[in-house]
Amino acid sequence: MPVQLDKIVTYHKALADPTRFRMLILLAQGECSGQQLAERLHLAPATVTHHAAKLREAALLRERREKNTIYFSLSEYFLREHAQASLDLIFRNPSAEKEELSMVNEKLQASVFKHFFTKEGRLIRIPAQYKKKLIALERIARSLEPGRAYAERELNEVIREYHEDFATIRREFIMHHFMFREKDVYELNPEEMWTKWEEVR
Repeated sequence: MPVQLDKIVTYHKALADPTRFRMLILLAQGECSGQQLAERLHLAPATVTHHAAKLREAALLRERREKNTIYFSLSEYFLREHAQASLDLIFRNPSAEKEELSMVNEKLQASVFKHFFTKEGRLIRIPAQYKKKLIALERIARSLEPGRAYAERELNEVIREYHEDFATIRREFIMHHFMFREKDVYELNPEEMWTKWEEVR
């Protein structure tokens, strides 16, 4: 699962301080108490506590309490994970990005089919969101026969099988180039002309 951008930013903010960097270098050698870190870095214990909180926020260190002493240790897993995630984000593979977008689109399409269509395939309501509306329109358009000329009344009957508001859907078909109309005869456009919901941002 890709690390979220805000987590990567928090990671780099935590590292963007010489004192915190030195703390991590010391902790890479083993667990230290707050007092030990303060002595080795020539800092006040309160200063160490402040910087430790920033590192803990970025999940870069762990802490445990033993009586009145707090011990810190490096969270090597998250340190390496966020470092690698930063590189992956900067040098992102275009094919991987395309694959990720495809997965997102598949989930959105499945969500529209689930929440806006009945199990029998009828449209419950026309989605208000533009992208979701295009997904619904495309599903209905695919039930029409390419190359067939539909009289307006005939097209209305086909659409009515999906939703009662055939006039709105028929108009949307024209607006988004799923169909073209000549007089009162409607025909599907080639798919290349359809408004592609996948390309909507």
